[in-house]
Amino acid sequence: MVNILLCGNKKVFDGALTQLISMTNRTKEDIRCFIFTMDISRLNPDFTCIEDEQIDFLNEVVKSKNSNNSVEKVDVTQIYEKEFANCANENAYCTPYTLLRLLADLVPNMPSKLLYLDIDMMIGDDITKLYNIDVSNYEYAAVKEKYGSWIIRPDYINAGMLLLNMEKIKETGLLKKARHLIKTKKMLFADQDAIFRSTTNKLLLPRIFNEQSKFNKKDTVVCHFCKRLMLLPYPHTENFKQWNVEEVHKVLKCYSFDEDLEEYLKLKEKYNTEKTYK
Repeated sequence: MVNILLCGNKKVFDGALTQLISMTNRTKEDIRCFIFTMDISRLNPDFTCIEDEQIDFLNEVVKSKNSNNSVEKVDVTQIYEKEFANCANENAYCTPYTLLRLLADLVPNMPSKLLYLDIDMMIGDDITKLYNIDVSNYEYAAVKEKYGSWIIRPDYINAGMLLLNMEKIKETGLLKKARHLIKTKKMLFADQDAIFRSTTNKLLLPRIFNEQSKFNKKDTVVCHFCKRLMLLPYPHTENFKQWNVEEVHKVLKCYSFDEDLEEYLKLKEKYNTEKTYK
């Protein structure tokens, strides 16, 4: 069983759909996907839970590949409000939903090993090549941040992919320490900085497990559609996600996931049609 953790509100549906399509198209092992979500519409009307009909559709899609696969909604609103309401980093550079992974040790009945993935990631190979890496002596495994490892520290991580050893994390108090930092110290990359600063022992992995710049490498296991620096026709940043299919082709020149994205477009049309007639 591969245990996946995603986080977000109803706006992560396209990312979850594209990611799970790419994952289940390449992985035979059973996949159990938890989606942490919450309602904090007190901050923004869009900050509501992922919808049940979205979860149902994602479940239908993953089960069509393997009947043992599943997608589960985990509402962590109460835990979030207790831990982070009105904290120093609630309005950090991303949405508050990036903080939800820091609650994983407080959610009952979570597995001892979890693979956290940002929603803007696609899976280019069997995900067990990552999931089966031995992290028994580490709190987690991660890949260096492409730019941060130059600017901040050589071992600075990109927390978009974290292979979490929950038993070790509870033993060292990693997430508890990270939550304390979130509540008490304003940070630029809030959740990522908090995890990095609270780490006791991490395993650094090759770039193929969180490729942050090259889209068409054949050995990539996890491709990250994060914001990146483009040099041509002039230096600038681009932040197109995998579900921005036209831009993925025309601007990013990425063709590695064409079959997955074609499937996504058909399924998204089906979802919208079914939603219209409900």
